[in-house]
Amino acid sequence: MTSTVAVLPVRDGTLPAGSLDAVAAAGGEVLVVGAGADRAAEQLGSLAARVRAWDTPGFAPGRWAPVVAELVGDGRIVVLPGSPDGRDLAPRVAASLGLPLVAGVVEVRDDRLVAARWGGSVMVEVALSGPVVVTVQPGLSAPESHEHGSGPAAEAVEAAPAGHRDAEVVELLGPDVATMDLAEAPRLVGGGAGLDSPERFGELADLAELIGAAMGATRVVTDRGWVGHERQIGTTGVVVDPSLYLAFGISGAVQHTAGLGDPDHIVSVNTEPHCPMMSMADLAIVSDANATVVELLRLLRSEGAAAS
Repeated sequence: MTSTVAVLPVRDGTLPAGSLDAVAAAGGEVLVVGAGADRAAEQLGSLAARVRAWDTPGFAPGRWAPVVAELVGDGRIVVLPGSPDGRDLAPRVAASLGLPLVAGVVEVRDDRLVAARWGGSVMVEVALSGPVVVTVQPGLSAPESHEHGSGPAAEAVEAAPAGHRDAEVVELLGPDVATMDLAEAPRLVGGGAGLDSPERFGELADLAELIGAAMGATRVVTDRGWVGHERQIGTTGVVVDPSLYLAFGISGAVQHTAGLGDPDHIVSVNTEPHCPMMSMADLAIVSDANATVVELLRLLRSEGAAAS
């Protein structure tokens, strides 16, 4: 059986989205790479069986890749999180190892992979005939909580980035909540079939921007063409794990709720008080979602005008 290792690119000691999924898929062996790698390794807790940490500044996937390839060795399934940095590093590691890359994996088995295609509407099995590099979608597995128990001490790795050419970072900008990857968003505003028009979703996007959130929708809405499929929240779309989720007119089909992760706070607005989304909510508001969006927008805009 081909052995497996997770590679986690980190910034400032923070694990990227999907790190625990990658570690769980790899069976517990981990290589953490980046600034504050040793601090990030401590966050894995008992989920990791063996951890190596290469503490190196900045983010330089082109220069890191040959070193990572040497550290993981041949004959391995190399698993990276499907975070933005993971997606940047993965193809470079695959090229350095001379291995194929399979993106969007939702399950890693001994002899095959299961990958999401066509926006998650199709699951494809990929037979394994040898080593491969994969990226896994964040939030799809439910690994045992890494907060319980302490894991192994990280083994420090001494290495120098290779002299390969790399992209030059001119400026690092904060994420635009209107366009950022839903899987990375700490706050989400979601709309479902209870919202009555494409124009209402334009208002919902404005509302999301005013509170520093990203806007998403359910499958029925994206199937209507009112919102792009990249904004679809759920197991057949983007699996998310925000700290705050506001649901407007969403009944709570299992495909949607199973892809929500474990938000710290859920607020649901719906005319049906007993639907699954209302049952899950920390605050359930029995009201017309369309009227609520309009009123919230009015209040937020008036507050903004008064502050200026």
